[in-house]
Amino acid sequence: MRTFPLTMAATLAAALLLTGCGGGDTGGGTGGDDAKNADPANGSACALADLGVEVGAGAAPAAGDTGTVTVTLTNQGARCTLDGFPAVDLLADGGTTSVSPEEPAQARPLTLGEGASTSFTITYVRGEAGSAQSLPVRKASFTLPGSGKDAHELAWSYGDVAREDGGGAAQASVSGFESSGD
Repeated sequence: MRTFPLTMAATLAAALLLTGCGGGDTGGGTGGDDAKNADPANGSACALADLGVEVGAGAAPAAGDTGTVTVTLTNQGARCTLDGFPAVDLLADGGTTSVSPEEPAQARPLTLGEGASTSFTITYVRGEAGSAQSLPVRKASFTLPGSGKDAHELAWSYGDVAREDGGGAAQASVSGFESSGD
């Protein structure tokens, strides 16, 4: 009598494991449930091609002031997930500088249904124009986690960005993705 409950438990565990595999591909396209239950490792990372991009800024008015550039992304495709931080680069005449995530921010997965929006913010300290302690930024670009190397470029009209310690990295950071009411 003891083997029956163990056999039932093993059978139930195997059935649950197989159900989680989602191996019922009929070749007939993607079903709604498959898209809703997909995870980033299986290709459901959000792609820039499926997102509308809007940019708003609270530009720093003078050298030493802090400004923000907020990028809002609206999903125009199937349900997808953002898992990590956006990778942001500042492009200047003298090269490219990567922007670090805010400290001590933690990235957490965010799933966007069709029509849902999220945003991230680049925070920077404005530098003095023409100074060696400033980075003359002309553009910014960003990529999404898990989406490959597709980048979106933005014109940067918010002034030079101050450098840390007068010549190091840019005094800038990027937030994680923030949920918007949907």
